[in-house]
Amino acid sequence: MLNSTDVFVIGGGPAGLAAAIAARQKGFRVVVADGAQGPIDKPCGEGMMPDGLAALENLGVTVPAEDSYPFRGLRFLTDGLAVDAAFPNGASGRGVRRTVLHQLIAERAESLGIAFLWRTPVTGISEDGVHLSDRVVKARWIIGADGGISRVRRWAGLEEFRSRDCRYAFRKHYRIAPWTDRMELYWGPHGEIYVTPVAKDQVCVALISRNPKLRLEEGLELFPELRERLLGVEAGSSEKGSLTATCKLRRVTRENVALIGDASGTVDAITGEGLCLAFSQAMVLADCLERGDLARYEREHRKLALRPLLMARLMLLLDGRPKLQRRTLQAFQKRPYVFKRLLSLHMGVLSPLHLAVDGLTLGWGLLTA
Repeated sequence: MLNSTDVFVIGGGPAGLAAAIAARQKGFRVVVADGAQGPIDKPCGEGMMPDGLAALENLGVTVPAEDSYPFRGLRFLTDGLAVDAAFPNGASGRGVRRTVLHQLIAERAESLGIAFLWRTPVTGISEDGVHLSDRVVKARWIIGADGGISRVRRWAGLEEFRSRDCRYAFRKHYRIAPWTDRMELYWGPHGEIYVTPVAKDQVCVALISRNPKLRLEEGLELFPELRERLLGVEAGSSEKGSLTATCKLRRVTRENVALIGDASGTVDAITGEGLCLAFSQAMVLADCLERGDLARYEREHRKLALRPLLMARLMLLLDGRPKLQRRTLQAFQKRPYVFKRLLSLHMGVLSPLHLAVDGLTLGWGLLTA
């Protein structure tokens, strides 16, 4: 019976598995516990941006072409207007079902000899270690990867927020061939809809709004063009919903406990950066564990979140503001290079310093649109 380990990861979703893989690659003995049984599903847009795929490959995971679908840029649409841009340097993203992605990462973790305790709820943590129903497992390091409503965060006394802004997301799949090589973002007066190709005969449609009662079918009524395209199309899954938030914590470590992924703070799903951020955090955290320096993880964690949080704030400026949405897309149509540069900034190819110049240009464009 397992009674001790170097690293104990609480939460077996993509963030927890990424943390486990990164730690194992440093030579640590690693255990992962989760009350569920993989593969674990979660409502999300299911689009992996190019930088997210690169971060995933650093963990030794490649998304096969047969299990996903490529997209080569982003398109914004509102009220008859549309602007789009390709990813810089010919890069591609990939739409992949969340269950497929989880299985790929879990298989990589298993191949490295990571121990799994599926269907094993954790009941607490203490100086003695991680408490399970039948025993306590001693651990040098404890990683909380148990999502946005994290018990580990509460047990470690890390539930002090700097800021928190919540919205609601609902996701469903439709059996229809993708009609574009772009991930599409439809802007509306009461929320946004993402459309991501995930297979040659299927797309993922995700609605995000501030109204917890606005479900996807009702939301589609606000987007006539998309509603008409999906009219009569067979569903590929049932609707699933979840909370999405921009949430920043004051601290993500205490003593030998570190938080990662949504447990450590979240970026609104509108950015599509949640998984990429978690994978990058995993690599940094493993390096800090090797050095025995969680203070460094605090610093690096804040740095990693800067760009996604900035992009979330920029995108959320358009949320629920149809006049601003229309004028912004008109400005992008007149100055398409600004939209391309913002996409490059979103991917981390450009520094946020470029935003100052582009912001002035866009501001002038809004005045003259």
